[in-house]
Amino acid sequence: MSGGVDSGAAALLLREAACEVIGVHMRLWDSPGFDEQAQRAENICRILNIPFHLVDVQREFESCVVDYFCREYQQGRTPNPCVVCNQRMKFGLLLDKALSLGADYLATGHYARVEHSSHGHRLLKAKDGRQDQSYFLYTLTQEKLGRVLFPLGEHGKDQAGQMARQAGLPIASKSSQDICFISGKNYGAFLSQRFAAPPGDVVDTRGMRLGQHRGIAFYTIGQRHGLGLASGQPVYVVRIEPENNRIVVGPEKELYSRKLAAHGVNWISGKAPQEPVTVKAKIRYRSKEAEAILSPRRHCEPERSGGEAIFDVCFTHLQKAVAPGQAIVFYNTDEVLGGGIIDSVETEA
Repeated sequence: MSGGVDSGAAALLLREAACEVIGVHMRLWDSPGFDEQAQRAENICRILNIPFHLVDVQREFESCVVDYFCREYQQGRTPNPCVVCNQRMKFGLLLDKALSLGADYLATGHYARVEHSSHGHRLLKAKDGRQDQSYFLYTLTQEKLGRVLFPLGEHGKDQAGQMARQAGLPIASKSSQDICFISGKNYGAFLSQRFAAPPGDVVDTRGMRLGQHRGIAFYTIGQRHGLGLASGQPVYVVRIEPENNRIVVGPEKELYSRKLAAHGVNWISGKAPQEPVTVKAKIRYRSKEAEAILSPRRHCEPERSGGEAIFDVCFTHLQKAVAPGQAIVFYNTDEVLGGGIIDSVETEA
C-alpha cells in the first residue's frame, strides 16, 4: 500500500471481490514526501476498513537501492533503481512481510498480469499497453509469481483513478516521480551529496581532447546538452570510460549499435534457452520493442560475469543510445520471457 491511487484501487478491487485484505506500507526514505505517502496509505486503509501495517525498511532501502544507484553512476553506468526496488524491496522484503502476517498473496498496484496454469505461472503485459509496467518485473520467479496478484492488470490508469474517486480515496495532487528518493533535486545534486566525482577529459572517438568533464557520474549515454563543448556540430556522449575517467563524444551516427551483451539474466519460466531464439526486446522502459536474436554465450570469462551466464543480443535494426547498466527485457508477444542488465555494447560506427 504505497499511498498512491494505483495501490488504493488495487485494494478496493480485492475488497469488492470479497477477499480478506490488509494494507502494508513500506517506509523507504526519511523525507516529508514519504511522510505524506504513509499518511495517505493509512487513510486509504481506514476508508476501506482494512488493517494497516507500517514497516520501516529505510536501512535496507538505502543499502539495496540507493547505494546501488550511486555505485552504478560512479562506474559510468546508467542504473535502473525501480527494477532493483521491485526485486529486493517489494517482491523481496515486502513479500516476506506479507507472508509473515499470514497473507496468502501480495497484491500491488502494478499494471501487469499473471496467468496461472498447471504448467506454471506466466508474467504478461497489462491489458492497457500504454500503462504496462511488466518491464520492471522481469526479475520475478515462478515461486514469487505464485504468490503475487496484480488486480489492475485488466484495467487502465483512468479506470483506477475513477474507482478511487468514487470510493472517496485520497488522491495525490501530483503523480509519483521516476526516482522517488531524489525528491525534486536533479540527479547531479543528489549524487554530489553522496560522493566526490573527479573531473577528467572529454575526448572524441579518435582520442583527441576536447575539454573537461566534471565527473563521469554526471553523464549518460546519448546525452547532448550540458557537455560544455564549443562544437560546430551536435555531439553526444557515445561512451563512458571509467577506467580512464573520460567521456567520449561523437556525432549522432556513433550512438547506434546492433549488438550487446547482458548479464544477470532471469528467465521467468526457470529455464534458460540453450540455443539462439528470436525475441522482442526493450532496452529502456519507454523504448519500443525491437526484434533480436538472443544467444547464450558458450564461453564467457568468469571474472567478467561473476559466475553469471551472459547472453548476446543481436538486433535486426540498429538501436540508439544503448546504455550499460540499464535493463533489457525479452518478450514473446504479451509474455515476458525474462531480462537482464546490459553489460557491454558494440557500436556500429
